[in-house]
Amino acid sequence: MTALPHALRPWAATLSRLPLELALHLGPLVARLSVALGALRSPAELAGGELQGYDGISRRGLFDRLLVSEWLWALEAPEELVRRAAFSELSYLQPAFRQPRSEKRIVALLDAGPDQLGAPRIAQLALLIVLARRAEAEGATFSWGILQEDPGKGPFPEVTPSTLREWLAARSLAPPTAERLAAWRQSLAPDLDGAEAWLVGAQRLSQLPGAETLSRVEVSEVMAPDVRQLAVEVHPIARGSRSVLLDLPPPAACVQLLKDPFGQEPRSPIASSVKKLRAPRVRAFTFSSDGQRLMLFHADGGVSAMALPQSSSATVPIPNRMKPVDHEVFVGAGWRAGMGMFVLCQRPQGYGIRGPMRHLGVPRQEAHFPWSMRDMDVRPPLRTREQLPGRLTSYYDSQGQLCLLLSGLDANLYLLHQLRTESAPRVMAQRVAKDVITVATVKDQCVPVMRTGAGGGVALGTVGMKEVRLAPLPDSEGGAVFFGASEGGVGHPDPGLLAVNQRPGLWHLHSQGAARPVQLAAGLRAVGVGVCHPTRAQAGLVALDSDQRGFWCVGPQHQFKLTVADARVVHAEVSHAVPVLAWLTAEGELVLFHLREESVLYRLQVGGGA
Repeated sequence: MTALPHALRPWAATLSRLPLELALHLGPLVARLSVALGALRSPAELAGGELQGYDGISRRGLFDRLLVSEWLWALEAPEELVRRAAFSELSYLQPAFRQPRSEKRIVALLDAGPDQLGAPRIAQLALLIVLARRAEAEGATFSWGILQEDPGKGPFPEVTPSTLREWLAARSLAPPTAERLAAWRQSLAPDLDGAEAWLVGAQRLSQLPGAETLSRVEVSEVMAPDVRQLAVEVHPIARGSRSVLLDLPPPAACVQLLKDPFGQEPRSPIASSVKKLRAPRVRAFTFSSDGQRLMLFHADGGVSAMALPQSSSATVPIPNRMKPVDHEVFVGAGWRAGMGMFVLCQRPQGYGIRGPMRHLGVPRQEAHFPWSMRDMDVRPPLRTREQLPGRLTSYYDSQGQLCLLLSGLDANLYLLHQLRTESAPRVMAQRVAKDVITVATVKDQCVPVMRTGAGGGVALGTVGMKEVRLAPLPDSEGGAVFFGASEGGVGHPDPGLLAVNQRPGLWHLHSQGAARPVQLAAGLRAVGVGVCHPTRAQAGLVALDSDQRGFWCVGPQHQFKLTVADARVVHAEVSHAVPVLAWLTAEGELVLFHLREESVLYRLQVGGGA
């Protein structure tokens, strides 16, 4: 955030995620607490140990380390050499030694009990920002936890909007106890060994057994008429105590800091300026079958393919757009890398393909037909005005010809192929699968998801050049299915991250070789699946709150708020290729949000959602 004063630049990485006004109010508290804590103490390099070269000049040493220039005295004035040696005036190379030492670590435990409710939590927030920056500057690892929480969940590895929201929601009426402190010490035993450990809370923490071996930060509110200050006592181990008085921000800013400081998503100078789409308004959108493009459906029946920005500062080109002509109706749309956008048109004389038609395959007798069904009598249904175009997915057959699949209009999957005629090429459609839930391109392979059998099981299909290989999903029943962007080994071994709906509110998340249940709270509606936390690599469902504005990440063992939209959301989806969440508001704003970075990538004014 370029608007931050120069004095606050060291903590800009975290402060810039707050609205500018809140960052300017919290910044002075952060700066004063940083001075009160002092520098990180690290073991000094002592004499002895492993020699690692020379790092200076000394007046003491052995003659084999005597500077070459000093040996001139032996040639020119031997007596002067003896005199200088007697009075320690000779210069020697000073050796440097390296002592074995463990990795630097900073650990903090925060009291969320009744003594710290209200204003003292603002000092805790500022202290977390200070310690995170302190660890980053010293190359140390930082972890922190909440005393009242279960140590089995583990500490937080960093300070992000999601972890701070969990901390804000962890207010408790239970005071800290010796048993809970002992449990945290046991859980963090490897990290506490040789680490800089801080205990943050009220003065009563010093009375708990085991607190005497930890550095402490005691926070209390100054009780005096017309005084809005916090008294902070810093008690480092093996160093003198320090005291500092912190002036509280204005009451309105304090309320927002304690309620939800990230409620209004901070916007970078580029991302905050909303672009305007020079085209008819967008009714809805969906991601392309490979998740790399955003397919925009316009009110005039046209379709656009919009590229996804790689960062908030990236430039997004004008979307490629097609609009129907001559009584056309767009039945399906898709996009393929290296080729562009395909659109299936329904005309009075039959179907047609607009786009790179030269790549569309012509069926050959010698080509292998991978599908077990080949029904020419069932055709795609006529699309109604309210219905959105279906999804076009592509694959290559055994002859290297491009084949298009149409899904999303009903529960059938249709194969499109081109026939050569004397007048003009004709496009034919035949049903090749039924009871299809969704189709996507995952790892450069076409993957349909189908219901199998009377029991409603789910099977993943992998479309090859000669066959379609089916792999049943254990513990899954035929509901909605979401593919997600899997990173760092998180996800199903074949299609990556996958979420299957069992019944209302209950999902099975297929990740890391197992299917784990995820229960959504009442009022939450799943819109996709992804990896939301930047370091824990926690996969979860992305769900929209009942207020139609808040987005949550819900996993088997975690739930935290991702972001809040500026207006009511009418449609939202998550890409299965990149960690991007997109939503369209009732006011006509299309927003792209990066799940891992927890920041807005792009804002586009598209004229209003349906």
